[in-house]
Amino acid sequence: MRIERVDEKTVKCFLSNEELEEYDIDYKDFVLRSDKAKEVVQEIIEQAAEEVGYKPPRFAFDLQIMMLPDQGLILTFSDRDPEIKESDQFIECLKEMKRILQRTREKIGGGNADASGNGDAQSAGQDQNGAADANGTDAKGARQVSRPTFAVFAFAELGRIIEFASMLPANLQVESSVHVMDGLYFLYLLKGRASYERYSRACIQALEFASLYAAEPSQTAQLEEHGECLIAEKALKKLRK
Repeated sequence: MRIERVDEKTVKCFLSNEELEEYDIDYKDFVLRSDKAKEVVQEIIEQAAEEVGYKPPRFAFDLQIMMLPDQGLILTFSDRDPEIKESDQFIECLKEMKRILQRTREKIGGGNADASGNGDAQSAGQDQNGAADANGTDAKGARQVSRPTFAVFAFAELGRIIEFASMLPANLQVESSVHVMDGLYFLYLLKGRASYERYSRACIQALEFASLYAAEPSQTAQLEEHGECLIAEKALKKLRK
């Protein structure tokens, strides 16, 4: 179990596949909030308090689950900052997932990552104005990562996807499909023809019903191989009440 203090209000915990086996737990338990998951979360909080001085909010905190296929998962505990825009939260969530994936791949492959583990992913930040040209390069010539337009969310029940779909604007022009694997339902949510602001807002709303499973297509190999496609296209429109 590796715990990292991100800032005053946020800590991240990486659980390897081996540790998940020792706890006899997997991502489904965290999505479903099982008793085993609650016990592990409590243990993590206690260890984070001891190791990095983490003080969880008195009443509640946000818990985000990010899968690292073939490696484990990351649990992020945070106190929501009302001054941060929702779209910024989504971008930061995906950027952090990609950063950790990159760092892990560099360690496994013996690639060239710097001592802080930033490697390529350091370019994930935007300039102060958030500006980048069509090629993803800002005015100073620094390489920028394009805004995320792909995400997969894990839902405990199909009914939760239906609830989520009913909250979205009827004219939202995103692309969506639904797959099932291991008793969980996975919603592919792509930007499509929607504006980035509307797409990112939809993703933020999805996090109220589900957990982030993947942030880019390369992370869905297991789902593509072992999952079953229930609705191949326009899933949200078809499931809307």
